[in-house]
Amino acid sequence: MGIHVIKMPDIGEGIAEVELVEWHVQVGDEVHEDQVLAEVMTDKATVEIPSPVAGRILALGGAPGQVMPVGGELIRLEVEGAGNAKDAPPAEPVAAPVASQPVEEKPRERPAEPRSATPAPAPAPAPVARRAPGEKPLASPAVRQRARDLGIELQFVQGSGPAGRILHEDLDTWLTHGGSAAPVASGYSARNDEQQIPVIGLRRQIARKMAEAKRRIPHFSYVEEIDVTDLEALRVHLNGKHGAQRGKLTLLPFLVRALVVALREFPQLNARYDDEAEVITRYGAVHVGIATQSDNGLMVPVLRHAESRDLWGNASEVARLAEAARGGKATRDELSGSTITLSSLGALGGIVSTPVINHPEVAIVGVNRIVERPMVVGGQIVVRKMMNLSSSFDHRVVDGMDAAAFIQAVRSLLEHPATLFLE
Repeated sequence: MGIHVIKMPDIGEGIAEVELVEWHVQVGDEVHEDQVLAEVMTDKATVEIPSPVAGRILALGGAPGQVMPVGGELIRLEVEGAGNAKDAPPAEPVAAPVASQPVEEKPRERPAEPRSATPAPAPAPAPVARRAPGEKPLASPAVRQRARDLGIELQFVQGSGPAGRILHEDLDTWLTHGGSAAPVASGYSARNDEQQIPVIGLRRQIARKMAEAKRRIPHFSYVEEIDVTDLEALRVHLNGKHGAQRGKLTLLPFLVRALVVALREFPQLNARYDDEAEVITRYGAVHVGIATQSDNGLMVPVLRHAESRDLWGNASEVARLAEAARGGKATRDELSGSTITLSSLGALGGIVSTPVINHPEVAIVGVNRIVERPMVVGGQIVVRKMMNLSSSFDHRVVDGMDAAAFIQAVRSLLEHPATLFLE
């Protein structure tokens, strides 16, 4: 038997260090070749690290949340044959020497391997975090797949992981209790439990990016209401006529089209500002960042060359990117390079919002929900479908008059939807 050391691989783009987000294995586990060992995060995306060899894990090289250098020791395996340990330096200590000590800073998911539907009784569950009604449960893809295999509805399972994340142990507890959650206190009982939730992984990246954007960019916001009655009628008509063959259209591809057309007149908003070099770069291509909520936090996949696609082309690409982002499969290229961002909370969009600019861009357009309201049209009170756009701009680059004129151009295009397609 020999020792094989797996080092943190170079995952490209000149990245010198990555953050260790999550282990998928524990000390003592037997792993096979190509099995995912860990997830790490760069400043752009989460990357899975597979094992190049089969063997038994002897030591883990860090704790979730730790920043590790490329080339540093990630994991140590016992393997058949000589291994490669003679060429590897000893592991750097984390809080204590790495040698054969399992890392227990957070509950880990077990490796994705076949499981019995009747596991051994689990220990008493830790205090759980409650979810608000309708809130989507947090769980990794492996836990979701196992729940589907066992026929368990995750919304009925209390999670004991960070932020209420559902772990494999919670599924075991559910099964042990005969398909019911472990006993919890009444909603009117006094509670004294506390949770310490490390800000790591994507949440850390979001926090840093938002703080940097607010620190560096002097924001100003502009809100305008838009009558989308005719636009909604067109959308419903197109879906009824072409939806079965070409796919259903949401409001989003119409908004993207409006941005593409309006930016022809206002190219100064389709730009990025390098405030260190004091250089503004304007782009002919419209690469629209689509703010997307995932189980792990906010991600902004990029709809590239929106100007070159029709409504259905943009709708299909947005759906593909959203699925990749929510499933944690979006690549670094798909999460970078946007020139302007579109943010929408859908039915939860509220009346007004003040979106944070996606640095180093200079504009973000926020979409609020559609509501029916009585409006005066031609001297008559009629019911119309109204929607607000809440947008933010970088005041170093964009003057208030230009921002207002841009949003008014978008408004005119959406209120007279035929003009979206005039060339």
